[in-house]
Amino acid sequence: MFNRADCDLIERQKAAGTGKPDVRLGVRPPFSAYDIERLHHMSKALTLTVNGQDHDIDVPLTTPLLDVLRNHLGLKGSRYGCGLEQCGACMVLIDGMATYSCSREVGTLAGRAVTTVEGLGSAAALHPLQQAFLDEQAGQCGYCLSGMLIAAKAFLDQNSQPTRSEVAAALDANLCRCGSHPRILRAVLKAAAKMHPRVD
Repeated sequence: MFNRADCDLIERQKAAGTGKPDVRLGVRPPFSAYDIERLHHMSKALTLTVNGQDHDIDVPLTTPLLDVLRNHLGLKGSRYGCGLEQCGACMVLIDGMATYSCSREVGTLAGRAVTTVEGLGSAAALHPLQQAFLDEQAGQCGYCLSGMLIAAKAFLDQNSQPTRSEVAAALDANLCRCGSHPRILRAVLKAAAKMHPRVD
């Protein structure tokens, strides 16, 4: 797989014309015409739908969604934790399903709807989950909270009246290094009660 330096080097060779060796382009071996053509197909303009808005981007199709969200669209709520789908800090909703954005390639997202934590609510109108997390002071350092909120949203959309153990199981893939899990569980249950009041 090409890294960013490779891509930049290939682009310069492509602009130079043939991809033939040129010592000014760097110390790496020159890339072949095949490599240059492969990069041409890897980079493609596409439309990404994020939080209900269409964004035209032009990046290699293998670029992680998290990189596009943070560095191209300025949406910093989704965070880089491990890069290995092991912590949940990067989670976003893709067509309503909680998904790791650190490993999801943007080339797979044409026609899909992406929702980040910024898309759940606004400062003027918080989502019930966001309000419950504030009410319960569920965060300590806060690094995990965007992923927790996304995972909780996907879960409550499927289970409107969960038990505490069901919430704990649903958030099992989301790590909180501060140990705020009891408050997080209370917040999710509080939000569930507000979003879907029990009818006796």
